[in-house]
Amino acid sequence: MKKEIKSYSFIDREGNKVTRDSHIAKKVGKAYGFFYCNASKQEVETELPTIRKLVKTPSQLELSLIEGMDNIRGNERLTALAQEAKQDGINYMLQASYPNGTNRDTADEVASILSQAYQSPLYKTNAPFNGAIVYEEKGKYIFRD
Repeated sequence: MKKEIKSYSFIDREGNKVTRDSHIAKKVGKAYGFFYCNASKQEVETELPTIRKLVKTPSQLELSLIEGMDNIRGNERLTALAQEAKQDGINYMLQASYPNGTNRDTADEVASILSQAYQSPLYKTNAPFNGAIVYEEKGKYIFRD
């Protein structure tokens, strides 16, 4: 016997009506790719659409490229990770958000993007790749393997 899920609604702090459907629709996966690349920010941004097309990234995935770990602000734990990354020579963070995706799903998409970026003209042949992908799970940041 299938259990029926009852509908619900309430008013949020801003006075907006929230229903089960609108609440589920607001779920957004987030992940962060820290990496070193010798290319300029403009070169990386120019190459991203081609990389997205090659790895068939979902169109809903939103990306934001931040150059310089000192430019990462807001979330205290993420800022601390950025400072650690800076010490390891990391100069970029690719921030991704994926509506209706999990944080892990989003991290997987970032991994595909960074893997393809390494195969792109942004990196010289046999250049080492230095980077990491993190996402939040149960209140902690997890490094994706």
